[in-house]
Amino acid sequence: MDIAPIKNQRDYRRTLKEIEGLMAAKRGTPEGDRLDVLVTLVEAWERKHYPLDLPDPVEAIKYHMDQNGLAPRDLIPFIGSRHRVHEVLNRKRPLTLKMIWRLHRGLDIPAESLISAGKV
Repeated sequence: MDIAPIKNQRDYRRTLKEIEGLMAAKRGTPEGDRLDVLVTLVEAWERKHYPLDLPDPVEAIKYHMDQNGLAPRDLIPFIGSRHRVHEVLNRKRPLTLKMIWRLHRGLDIPAESLISAGKV
C-alpha cells in the first residue's frame, strides 16, 4: 500500500477523488484498508485546515429552543427569573457555571456549546 501524506490542496483533491473510487470497497480487503487509511488522512487534513468553531452559547440555546418548541419562560428553571432569561438571551448577562450546568443537565444542551470564552 503506497500512501503519502496530504501536503497541499492538490493532494487533498486527489485523495478525495481516490476515496470516491473506493467507496464500494468491502471491509477487510486491501481496497477497504486503503479506503480507511485515506479517510483518516482526509479527516486529519480537514480538522487542521477547516476547523469547525463551536456555536455561540446564546445561539446554541436559541437553536435548542427552536428545535424543541421552547419559549423563554421554559428556561426559568435553568437560568432564573424571567428577567434574567431575557438578559441572557439578549447578551446583557453572561451564563454562570450554575446556569451552564442546569441547561446541560436539564435540556441536554452540550456543555461544550455553552462554554465559550468571551462569546456570551
